[in-house]
Amino acid sequence: MIDLVQQQKLAQVLAPQQLQGLKLLTKSLPELRAEVVAEISANPALEDVDHPLETSLTEIQERARERDREPDYPVDDYTPGHNLDEQAAERRQAFFDNQVKTETLQEHLLAQLPLSDIPRADWPLVEVLVGDLKDDGFYGGSLADAQMAFGRSEAEVRAVLAKIRELDPPGCGATTARECLEAQLDRLEDSPYQDDVAKLIAGQLEALAAGRAEEVRAALGLTSEQFAAALRELRSLNPQPGRGFPGERDRVEYINPEIHAVKRDGHWYAETDCRSLPSIRVSKNFEALLKDRETSSATKEYIRERIAAAEAFKDAIVRRQETVEAIAQAIFDRQQDFFEQGYGALKPLTEGEIAEAVGVHATTVSRTVRDKYAATRQGTIELRRFFVTGVKNAEGELVSQQAVLAKLAELVAGEDKASPLSDEALSGKLKAAGFNVARRTVAKYRDKLSIPGASARRNR
Repeated sequence: MIDLVQQQKLAQVLAPQQLQGLKLLTKSLPELRAEVVAEISANPALEDVDHPLETSLTEIQERARERDREPDYPVDDYTPGHNLDEQAAERRQAFFDNQVKTETLQEHLLAQLPLSDIPRADWPLVEVLVGDLKDDGFYGGSLADAQMAFGRSEAEVRAVLAKIRELDPPGCGATTARECLEAQLDRLEDSPYQDDVAKLIAGQLEALAAGRAEEVRAALGLTSEQFAAALRELRSLNPQPGRGFPGERDRVEYINPEIHAVKRDGHWYAETDCRSLPSIRVSKNFEALLKDRETSSATKEYIRERIAAAEAFKDAIVRRQETVEAIAQAIFDRQQDFFEQGYGALKPLTEGEIAEAVGVHATTVSRTVRDKYAATRQGTIELRRFFVTGVKNAEGELVSQQAVLAKLAELVAGEDKASPLSDEALSGKLKAAGFNVARRTVAKYRDKLSIPGASARRNR
């Protein structure tokens, strides 16, 4: 039996202004520009200072009447908004057409974190692990590095990878084909052959790859028809779940730095550049109509609502710019050496440290640094790249991974090309320089720097 029951409960609900602020904070500069243009088009009380669009009293009165006719309940195919004049609509569409952005696998996975059951404390580790995924979705990083950087055991890191494999597309973050396919078994929950496929994945993949299909069928005790059906179900799973997304190298974007690093009195400062944003204001025409005695009360009520929305949007833009600049400056303050010495001088830094310094939540920092770029003398860099994991040196202090990479590149550049250093020898020299890096980690760092092995570096 179905009953209707009333309940009282406490719930935290964000005000519309807060939701609008969060929405604007996540946007890159081109996306923000498109959002401003869209808002100008939708709200006649908001106008571009340089290109104002006059709205007649007749049109304002008609929009007020339209508002009164709008239903106060959702109906099918109902889209909130107002009639847009042709010029504004064309301008809005032109902006949207030029702001196409393809989502990468990493972005797609990280966007799911707020809806997942992965504890917030593990999110920084998840971001690093996801950043090390290969184009096919398999984990290509170093478990040892992750353990050292976050002070976690191998079992804990693998447990987080297992959680990543549960995200969409399932199987990403696997280290073996078995892990990848097992993460996708839920897709077969309605299939009568799910258990048979699970057995194939658990212990028969190598035999199948070797062509010993009849041997596998007999081992599982399946008829030819059952075995063929199980194989069909197995082939419906995706052994390369990341292939549906473009890699970071494949995505082409035109970057418009929002932050500029400026040096004054020996210190580097973050300055926001919003010259590409339309300069907005509340329409003078609307303000005049509000004071006109001949304007009807219904029209005045509509005008007040539109002016209030315009003021709220302007305030949200200002707060966004202040937040971006404050967070960028806090990052710059802690990474001053980078601007003079380059990536090798980056210090270990976390989003939590910046959040504490600015007085905001860590998620605010995370939203802010994505897709926000800074123009520096070292090149254009995304703000999130200033956050680096650390490696312990001989004194037990954390130094950035970039510093280790820079030292490794220096060692290789100065080696005898007739007798290049092996990974074991490079590991020893790094340890002598104060960096406790294992041989297998050296191999991974070489790959990051596109440095071939010792045999390939030898002059013949």
